[in-house]
Amino acid sequence: MIRILRSLWIWSASATLILFWTALLAIIRLFDRDPQRRRTGRWFRLLGTSLARVNPWRIHISGAEHLDPRQAYVIVSNHQSLADIPLLSHLRIDAKWMAKSELFKTPPLGWMLRMAGDVPVNRRDRRKGAMALLQCARYLRQGLSVVCFPEGTRSTDGEVLPFTEGPFQLAIREGAPVLPLVVEGSGNALPRGSWIFEGTRDIWLRVLEAVPVKGCQSGALRDAVRQKIVEELGRMRSLADASERVHWQDKPAHG
Repeated sequence: MIRILRSLWIWSASATLILFWTALLAIIRLFDRDPQRRRTGRWFRLLGTSLARVNPWRIHISGAEHLDPRQAYVIVSNHQSLADIPLLSHLRIDAKWMAKSELFKTPPLGWMLRMAGDVPVNRRDRRKGAMALLQCARYLRQGLSVVCFPEGTRSTDGEVLPFTEGPFQLAIREGAPVLPLVVEGSGNALPRGSWIFEGTRDIWLRVLEAVPVKGCQSGALRDAVRQKIVEELGRMRSLADASERVHWQDKPAHG
């Protein structure tokens, strides 16, 4: 009974937050005169951190010293679940996100994605995919980072899938360093096949050192960055238990 009541509260609180934030973001967007919509984007990411707080997650972030908020990066991460989005929203950096075009058609999330100026990607249409990369290139030139999941979809077993080459071609073309992120534990953070939350879950986000792109070929850069993420993920999993991981990490983001 306690699990059911707790799960009802989590889902209700999350839905309320999303509805409230849609109206709030519309007001912020109305008065945001910045062509890059930085303020709107920052408030949209705050929805992610707020959703993380009402969910039964303990978030641990490390490697923040590798992140320079004055630098525009192509940020790439492995992808385990929808919980990755609130997790990455904790990064204090102005960025636009590349997301599946289907999400932009899903209210109210799609409305907020458009208000924030995020970039829809249709991977089944090469022309639209190229247009998305051009939009990301404009953002990079304007000093904004770009966030993407180069696996293209969520991993069902937590292992890192092959990476697409597009984000790395973009980084080389614009001379933007690639910033790899590693997420772990988010695959078990959301219920699968059920609406019941089983209990508190630990989720980790590790920021790795940025990878310079000068003189790189896109395929080699893609493979090198993926290998860094795979190796770091393996190192995180090799720690005996959650207490060791927390000790290794800098500190929890909250919780």
